Amino acid sequence: MLVKGFKAAAVEAGFKYKNRLDLGIITADAPVAWAGVFTQSVCRAAPVIWSSAMAAKGRGRAFLANAGQANAQTGPAGTKDCYRSAAALATLLSCPATEIMLASTGVIGQPINISILEAKLPNLLSQLRPDGLNDFAQAILTTDTRPKIRTEKIKLNGHTVSIWGCAKGSGMIAPNLATMLGFLITDAEIKAPLLRNILVEGAEMSFNRVTIDGDTSTNDSLMIMASGAAGMNPADSGEALAKFKEASFTVMKNLAYQITRDGEGATRLITIRMRGAKNTEEAKLAARTVAESPLVKTAFFGGDANWGRLIMALGRSGATFDPYAIDIDLDDIPWVRQGQDNNKEKAASMVMKKTEYGLLINLNAGNGEYEMLTCDFSPKYIAINASYRS
Repeated sequence: MLVKGFKAAAVEAGFKYKNRLDLGIITADAPVAWAGVFTQSVCRAAPVIWSSAMAAKGRGRAFLANAGQANAQTGPAGTKDCYRSAAALATLLSCPATEIMLASTGVIGQPINISILEAKLPNLLSQLRPDGLNDFAQAILTTDTRPKIRTEKIKLNGHTVSIWGCAKGSGMIAPNLATMLGFLITDAEIKAPLLRNILVEGAEMSFNRVTIDGDTSTNDSLMIMASGAAGMNPADSGEALAKFKEASFTVMKNLAYQITRDGEGATRLITIRMRGAKNTEEAKLAARTVAESPLVKTAFFGGDANWGRLIMALGRSGATFDPYAIDIDLDDIPWVRQGQDNNKEKAASMVMKKTEYGLLINLNAGNGEYEMLTCDFSPKYIAINASYRS
């Protein structure tokens, strides 16, 4: 995939993993508009602190990302390593260090091996090419089983505009930006404030509606650059801007879907649609409680049509409703009616053996609605996280 005005590359640095790409870069041919949104965690990693400050400046040249060492909870040394990383790359690109955004993922508490990073940068830059984006997407993975990539091409007033995105994320995933690294680039011409607005709105309807295990990280980052090389500014037309935003949201929603599909140890993806809550906030509370309940998620894994676990989770969610007004559908199966069994266990059990299905819960208490993506808990999830550092 090519996006005008950008090049990318990746190399094997050996921060944690062997025989795989783990240091990647996306560069713009010249300074471009950029924006970012970052983790809500109080324990923000050094690259998050650095990049959020750089993003606020509105213009930059490159994203530099590594996998294996998170550079989180590393104190003043971690801050210094961020500056050294940005400064070393900036020297090679002949730009200020403030035009570099950084992202790291891996084990919290482990500093990045700055000597390796600095030594690998010349080789990394020597491999930059317009079709290097897939290598970058590969280099940011940790426990992921596959890269997550999505492209949209749209016609705007006779111009072809591209939007490309990639993400990593498989565990430690929940709202407040989910736990992920996400990168978007476009050759549309858009100023930084509008780019950020698009990211914030898009993240709310995509990454912030995903939960794998209810935990969020120290390193969550979602960034975007816009080169303007397509010669089209969507903001010049209300119709064009709406079309551009829709395509951007499609990219983010698809990446969020791919993250959920690739959840650590996951065998099933479930779309939870909460309806009839008192208001949107209560719908969100109820949907997230169901989506993150360990008992619900283990029932998903086992294909156990035990709707009582849903009632249990709803009851502690904080939402206001009459327990004998609840209706629950599993795909097209009317599973529960008025809070009681509807004699559909056999049909429900068949649905729950599918790799993807939908769960529609109507609290019949108002007009509030919310939707989330979640997955099951399998023994493999425990195995992955019990031995993550070994």
